[in-house]
Amino acid sequence: MNENFNQHTPMWINFSYFSFAVALGMTAAGIIFSEIDIWVKAYLAMGLVMLLQTTVNLTKTLRDNAEAKRLIRKVEDAKTEKLLLDINRPDGGSAIAE
Repeated sequence: MNENFNQHTPMWINFSYFSFAVALGMTAAGIIFSEIDIWVKAYLAMGLVMLLQTTVNLTKTLRDNAEAKRLIRKVEDAKTEKLLLDINRPDGGSAIAE
């Protein structure tokens, strides 16, 4: 089965990287140039880094679960297809040689 239908175009990938970089840069600039104590800036920066890390972890976890479900469905479909082929044989027997 060809799995290439889910691939994104290079333009969309570049746009995604660009959007991420702009959002990160704007948030970092907002923290750096705000007129607050350095400790508050450090706290906000730490929160930003942790938010980015957990976003990546959540995205990977959700994608891994979706791919695992797709693999399980493929295996179940193959088992069902084999079972139906065995049932529909003219002799009514199993396709496995004894």
